[in-house]
Amino acid sequence: MALSNPRHPYAAVGETPSARTGPRTTLGEHLRGQVRRLCEAAGLAVPTDGSALPLLDLLDLLGPAAHRPLGAGPPSPSFVCDDHSPAELSLALGAATPVAVRLLVEPGCTATTLEENGRIGRRALAALAARRGFSTEPVRRVEDLFFPPVMHGSFALWCAMEQRPGPNSPAGVKVYVDPRAHGRERSGEVAEEALARFGFARAWPALRERATRRGPGRDEILFFALDLGDWHIPRVKVYVAHHDVTAPQAQDVARLLPGEAADRVREFCRAVGGDPGRFAHRPLVSCLSYTGRDLERPGGHTLHVPVRDYAPHDGVARDRATAALRRLGTDAGVVDRALAAMTSRQPADGVGLITYVSLVQSTWQPPRVNVYFSPEAYAARPPRTAEPGPGGVR
Repeated sequence: MALSNPRHPYAAVGETPSARTGPRTTLGEHLRGQVRRLCEAAGLAVPTDGSALPLLDLLDLLGPAAHRPLGAGPPSPSFVCDDHSPAELSLALGAATPVAVRLLVEPGCTATTLEENGRIGRRALAALAARRGFSTEPVRRVEDLFFPPVMHGSFALWCAMEQRPGPNSPAGVKVYVDPRAHGRERSGEVAEEALARFGFARAWPALRERATRRGPGRDEILFFALDLGDWHIPRVKVYVAHHDVTAPQAQDVARLLPGEAADRVREFCRAVGGDPGRFAHRPLVSCLSYTGRDLERPGGHTLHVPVRDYAPHDGVARDRATAALRRLGTDAGVVDRALAAMTSRQPADGVGLITYVSLVQSTWQPPRVNVYFSPEAYAARPPRTAEPGPGGVR
């Protein structure tokens, strides 16, 4: 999922990168093309008219933003991507599972306040639920926690969908909300209460001890996420950003999972992040997922590495992603196909198209790697010619 950080604002803006688009192209047209090409790159069947792609339903959630020309700029300073594109695409890849394509959007991206953003987002989610036949009860259960009358934080609601292989495969829906809605200082309290409402009250002490032990200024609770609709094992997830962290410290969070998960995390964050010693720029992010199988400990852990802050250009980011996939024994060539689907520019000509590379581990399935892509609808950052200075990218 999207994991930008407001401490690191977008800089060094270049031209819209793809020759496939121009200033008169709308955001919806830009994203529709990328979704279809990415699905084709991943080996998913795509009808000529795209009618059987549930992912395209999400573009309707963007409302008037979908019809806005790219030349008019982003509809708001969205927290989803660095260039303020209110959408993000990703691939989920594993040796034992087919490739899945995901799309995330911010339905309320045209709003001028977080409160309005949240109202638009919930209306759009309800419309999607009516169309696809799933319940939004889990979101309503925690509305008071994440949509107070006066909202704080960086966003209100994001909605994502996962397209799985097969003509009759159901699409899973995910919703992301901000635990900082009542203020950053209350994010832990909000996350704890939200977990309790889904039956995971006993999970909070271990999460607090392992994932947030350095305090809210350095281990920051970032997102709360819910699986809606048709999931084999629906999850409740908590995301924690680890500022100025080392690989061993990130590894320690993964010890909440049994077995070799922690050892893989240490190797992964060094390989994908370029082994900087301390990840002092954009933070690493841990995601802890909870299911009804265990009410006290997470059944899944994901480490998100913001490769765009630790690689000079997307060519290096691609090489690190493909190396991680080869170690899992899965198809590494899909990353090159995905890059060609997303943009016509060369990987070495910019940095930030590949935003995150993530290691996903759970107690019920083999590890997989997720690769996240920015639509670069509005701008592309030029390649980095020097190491970023403290506090962010150059």
